[in-house]
Amino acid sequence: MFNLHRWIPLLGLLLIAGPVEAGSTDDLIKVLHHGDCRSCQLTDADLVHADLRDADLRDARLQRANLGEAQLDGADLRRANLSFTSLRGASLRGANLEGSLLYGTDLRFADLSGAKLSPNALEKAHWQGASGISKGIQSHAALHNAGVEATQTGRLSDAEKLFSAAILRSPKEPLSWVARGITRSEQAKDDLAAQDFGYAASLFEQKGAFDWAEQLNQAANSISKRRFQQAKQTSGSGVGNQLLESTISGLRLLAPLAAKAMIPLGLGL
Repeated sequence: MFNLHRWIPLLGLLLIAGPVEAGSTDDLIKVLHHGDCRSCQLTDADLVHADLRDADLRDARLQRANLGEAQLDGADLRRANLSFTSLRGASLRGANLEGSLLYGTDLRFADLSGAKLSPNALEKAHWQGASGISKGIQSHAALHNAGVEATQTGRLSDAEKLFSAAILRSPKEPLSWVARGITRSEQAKDDLAAQDFGYAASLFEQKGAFDWAEQLNQAANSISKRRFQQAKQTSGSGVGNQLLESTISGLRLLAPLAAKAMIPLGLGL
């Protein structure tokens, strides 16, 4: 049983300045008081730090709600609309999120230990830093996109691991091989990067994308010779090294382009 009195100050702020519509106020009081509010209308509700453990929120409309650092252990959120909802840092241990809509949902640093999720449920959500995610829940696209974000923020080692995980999920997708090759080339893992570019080239050839295959084969050859070229380079023009840098600069554009192809427009990372 929830204690309403400890929520009175929060309710006062919500009623004065919060974005919740008047028609949703009863549902807000109901969920805070009883923790049992199936099909509640809680769009845009401010529920930061709310204690909603074991709450029944099946079919609830919680889009754009702020549930940052809320306690939702054991909560039933089946088929809930959580589009663009913030669950950043929330505890969702053992929660049931099967069939819930997680489009653009912020689950970063949330605890999902034991949580039930539909297959590929996190493909359109932000889950970087979340803990307790069961194996098989993360789709190839979700892993790849997380790798892109890690690359863009300079976390190359993390990005390499994420692209490797994406490759395990979908080994015939050349974009993930290219992206991993880019992260490896940035870490001076030249032999491994060359292998990734070479294998990606073969996959593009199978798809009939011969231009990309040719560029990747050139990149693989350039990468494999980089150390030799740099060792020889003295006061010369450095044409070989310049060619390499030009090729790799072009390939760097492929990782974010791959992300845009794999997630809905407007979601961003």
